[in-house]
This record gives sequence, structure tokens and C-alpha cells, in this order.
Amino acid sequence: MIGTGSMGGMMSLLFAEYGIHTHYYDPSKKNIEALQSHAKESKHEDKITYHDDHKSLCEALEDGDKPKVFMFSIPHGGPADDSIDALEPYLKPGDIIMDASNEHWKATERRQARLEPKGIHYIGMGVSGGYQSARHGPSISPGGSKEALDKVFPFLQKIAAKDNRGRPCVAKLGPGGCGHYVKMIHNGIEHGMMTALCEAWAIMNIGLGMDYEEIGTIFEKWNGDKQRPLRDNFLIDIGADICRTKDEKGNYVLANVRDKVVQDVDNSEGTGTWSVQEGTRLHVPDPTIAVSHLFRVASADAARRETVNKALDGKGVKPAQIEGVDKAKFLEDLYNAVYASFLMCFIQGLHVLSKANEENDWKLDFADVLQLWRNGCIIQSDGVADLLETVYRSREHDNDDLLGHQTIAGELAKTYPSLKRVVLKAIEFDLHAGALGTSLEYYKYSGSTELPTQFQEAELDYFGAHMFDLKTAEPGKPVTGKHHFEWKPARGILETND
Repeated sequence: MIGTGSMGGMMSLLFAEYGIHTHYYDPSKKNIEALQSHAKESKHEDKITYHDDHKSLCEALEDGDKPKVFMFSIPHGGPADDSIDALEPYLKPGDIIMDASNEHWKATERRQARLEPKGIHYIGMGVSGGYQSARHGPSISPGGSKEALDKVFPFLQKIAAKDNRGRPCVAKLGPGGCGHYVKMIHNGIEHGMMTALCEAWAIMNIGLGMDYEEIGTIFEKWNGDKQRPLRDNFLIDIGADICRTKDEKGNYVLANVRDKVVQDVDNSEGTGTWSVQEGTRLHVPDPTIAVSHLFRVASADAARRETVNKALDGKGVKPAQIEGVDKAKFLEDLYNAVYASFLMCFIQGLHVLSKANEENDWKLDFADVLQLWRNGCIIQSDGVADLLETVYRSREHDNDDLLGHQTIAGELAKTYPSLKRVVLKAIEFDLHAGALGTSLEYYKYSGSTELPTQFQEAELDYFGAHMFDLKTAEPGKPVTGKHHFEWKPARGILETND
């Protein structure tokens, strides 16, 4: 194990629990001491061995013709390249590196191109679920050569999370960087879901005047109702815990948490940024994911928000309590709104993944992808996964157009009135609803046959001769139109003066 921070350290303990002897290297004294302490507490000291350099680490792994197997759990970017540089003199054909970091898929493919000609396998492997799941079984998304995946798959099946039917949440996804790509999409979906849920929390807390205990009870009810679509949802489940947890003085911990998410801005987490970039690069609309990411980024600079607030001199927006609603009915609307937004986050992320799959010829099985997300990960949401699995296993579905499937269209049509009512009230009383509102707009324009972009297309043709299609023509694919109208002839300086 290279890197024993919160994820690498917990996975080392997980391996030890399965009887797997783990040798590790980490330059951080803090990480080393933490792992040694945890190993002592759990009585796994004999299964976890520290090495102070890469050479002794590699020597300890030598066992005849058997391959050495390494796992990286380190920050993305340079640290992985540095680790490969340090290990490479001691590697031989057949050795395997599993990069369990949140790495960019292109960096993974670059390293595969560097190592595989030398017979060294490099697997880009997303690991989800946070440090708790790393300790008892994470969701795992490995991608790489078939030979490498075949070798490590029995091990990964053993340590992976299991769903409620006992199936491991891991699959041999495919070649190249697809494993890290799938994890990136998971995290993009995660950002969208988390933003929609925090908006719902604030709507209850500020808009409906509910205290933390009441909200915790609502989340528990949402998560626990096995007949409804938000059942067995990880984020809602932990949301109930967060609302109820108190410190040693009896104060709610949540009450003292500042409203700033910095993981994207401080570059400790790149997957959210990359998922938004990929949607843009591939021309796939993923607005709930994108807006949620930007909301997080805006939240990070609390000092700037304070400055703007002071400049507004009392004229800024202040969320208020909602008036004129039946609380029970509105909470039902809020449930449906959160479900609709969660479902659209999945759809948007899966659409991006589908386009990348087509571009790279990964041949992903999307039912397998959903299986990864059944347990041990942040976006676990069994009701949503059940619905999507039904669609993916049906004969008539288009991976690029899940919204066009009647099953999904029916679900969104049912929830639209609730989503609309929630967003309208949020706007009226100045509550934040960026993710919920964007999900509403995504639903509206995705199925509309009359968009205001008709006027935009005309303006593009006016100043840029960008061409347009006629309404009488078939809708067709997104290609350049065949018509131009000379709205106003271009004239030279002398002609203009005349």
C-alpha cells in the first residue's frame, strides 16, 4: 500500500481482517502513527508492516514468480508519477499497480502506455464510500487490461462491499481509464445529489421552521420506507445522523459547521471539476451536476461572500419562512422534488458516461455500473438504481437518451408538479434552490419542442451567417443548418457614410 491516509489506512486494515498481509509505505509520520495505532487497537499488527523506502517494500513482496501487487491511495497528479519512478527499478513483468486514488482517467491511460509495454500492469481503480466503507468494504470500479483485471478480480470481489442480495459491488469494467472515468462520474452525480439534499434541508430548516430533530426524523422516514423511491439512500441515511448528532456539551455539531465546501477549490478533489469539463467537452447537458459544482465553488470563498453582503448594505437576499402552505403536503412535494432531482443527476451523469464509452469503445455494461453503486458508495440509492436497472435490462432503451424511455419519462412527469411547487416557493421566499431549480429546467427543456433558442438561432444567423433549419424540415441531428437569410447586408465604410 502506497499512501495510508484515511482511505489507504482503512483499506490496509480491511485487508488484514481478510488475512492479507499488507506492506506499506507513506512519507507522512502522522499517517504512519495513525495506522499503527488502529492496527494495535484491532489486533492486526502482525498483518501490517511498515517500510521506510520503496526498495525494502518491493523486496518484502518478492515471492518467486508471483507478481508483486501494489495499491496507490495518494493525491491525484504528481504523487502517482513520483511513486512509479521510485518503484520502477524494482518492478518486473507481471507486477500489478492498482491506482485507487481519485485520478484523472487520461493520466491513468498515460501511465498504462508507459508501463504496459514493459509487462507491468496498471489498473485505474475508483474506490468509493469514504473511509468508513474503505474499512468494511468499498464500491470498486477497476479498469485496465483483461489480463490484469482477471488476476486481481477474485481479490477485489472478496474486499468489495456487498449489496442486500450478497452481490459484490465491483465489476471488470473494461480497458484503459474507464475505471477512473466511472468513479469521476460517480462523484459528479454525488455533487448534484448532495446539493439538492442540502437545499431540501435548508427549505425544511429555514423555510418550514423545522428543528434538526424533526428534519432527522423526516430523513429517517424517507430512507426507511421500502415501498418508495428514496429508500436505502446513503446520503439521506447519514443526513438523519448528522441532524441528530451532538457534541460532548450537548450542542448540535451541525450548528457550528461553516457553510463552505473547499475540496474542489483547494485541489484536494478534482473529480467534480473533471465531470463538469467532460460534460462540456462531449456536448452532453449535465446542468444539475454543473450548477451544483459551481455552488460548491461559490460557497468556498466565505470571505468574499461576506464582502458582497456588506456592500449590499442590508439589501441582500435573506431566506425567509414559507407562508401559505400545508406543511404535510409541502413535505410530500419536497420528497418528490428531491427524488426527481436525484434521478436527473443519475441520468445526466450516465449520459456523459455513455458518450465517453462510445468515444473510447470501452464496451461498458451499464447494468454492471449500477451494480457498483448498490452499496459501499456515496450515491447508493436503491430505489433509483432499481428503476434504472429495469431500463438498462429492457430491450428498448438508448444509453444516450434515458429521458426518452417511457418508464423514466413517466416517473419525471409524476414528480414535475411537486418539483415545480417547491422551486416556486423557494424563489418566492428567497431560499436556495439551484440544483432543484436546474433539475426543473432540465426536465422542461429536454422534452420541449418549442424553445426560445429559435430567437437565438436567428440572431446567430444575423451577425454570423451561422445558418439555420426551417421549421418545416425534420428535426434531424445536431448539424449545421442549410439556410441563411440576409437580414442586413454587410457594407463598407464608404457605403455606410453614403
